[in-house]
Amino acid sequence: MYVHTFALSPREDGVSRSVEPGIVSTVTVDALANRPDNPPGDPGGIPANQEVSEVKKLINSPETVLADSLAGIAAAHPELRVDPVNRIIYRATPKSAGKVALLSGGGTGHEPLHGGYVGEGMLDAACAGAVFTSPTPDQMLEATIVADQGAGVLHIVKNYTGDVMNFELGAELAAADSGVEVAVVIVNDDVAVEDSSFTAGRRGVGTTVLLEKIAGAAAEQGRDLAAVLAVAEKVNASGRSMGVALTSCTVPAAGKPTFDLPDDEMEIGVGIHGEPGRRRVPLAGAADIARQLVEPILADMDFTGAPTIVMLNGLGGTPLIELYVMYAEVSTLLEAAGIEVARSLVGNYITALDMAGCSVTILKADDDILSLWDAPVNTSGLRWGI
Repeated sequence: MYVHTFALSPREDGVSRSVEPGIVSTVTVDALANRPDNPPGDPGGIPANQEVSEVKKLINSPETVLADSLAGIAAAHPELRVDPVNRIIYRATPKSAGKVALLSGGGTGHEPLHGGYVGEGMLDAACAGAVFTSPTPDQMLEATIVADQGAGVLHIVKNYTGDVMNFELGAELAAADSGVEVAVVIVNDDVAVEDSSFTAGRRGVGTTVLLEKIAGAAAEQGRDLAAVLAVAEKVNASGRSMGVALTSCTVPAAGKPTFDLPDDEMEIGVGIHGEPGRRRVPLAGAADIARQLVEPILADMDFTGAPTIVMLNGLGGTPLIELYVMYAEVSTLLEAAGIEVARSLVGNYITALDMAGCSVTILKADDDILSLWDAPVNTSGLRWGI
């Protein structure tokens, strides 16, 4: 038995994770354990360069998770082009010249966000950081220059300190180096907390998915950068989200849950990196959980008198059958509140690794937003109308 030590890097939520040797996370590794493919009593069979963590993860090692996942994306999706050096996912066939390009990104661990939304009708490129770690400004610079089709690039940024700073610097570098016109929308739809330990202002969560779809459709139509930005800002201003965690998530490099959550409790208002929410309360049934998510959203914005798009999103570790149970309860609450649900989406769209739980996003729409939502989309994470 030996202990392998992993240094942690700065996270996209802005928390400075020291990479100095004194501040590390440890994962206990049993290199002599029997394996199913070994003869009984044979402690061998484990390659010398392979580490086996106590945490059950389908990975080769924490250090190679990002590179290995990008290799899998490249192998599974020929319609995408993966730049493994810069850790950027592009459309294999760029959109037509003269159209606005959309760029987003963030730490991995939220799949299918963001790489799963690269394709027709959504993003042109996505920058991938390490797990829960912001991409670098150099990645944003490279992706912005490559994705630009002569009409400018819209950066879609979730409101986490690391993401905001690095995208801002990337945009400045792109403008200085190549003259690309860059517009930025910062998504801040989480009603759970106004200011947290990790952000200035509200966190960016589920509305990001809806915004990438709707703004992406506007760009495909040929709207100019100012018009695409206006659509994106309208979506952000009209969307609200709230989440709940039943369990923590486990970052591969940490090898243990991010936070302790007893079996009989849940975290209301949790962030997508495991950030604290509004309160920790006793575990309840689906109807009560739905009420605790929906009521703060409706208290924050009036959604009556207009059609809405509602997303019931899984955080990565909750089966689809339970997400539909939750959606039934959310739908009942919205109907009782006099809110018209014009479109709905149920599934895992912005996750937190293996966290059990869900989030609710409600977007106040109009005819233009609904038309853009219904427009064709062809990505690995969303596909219709093709």
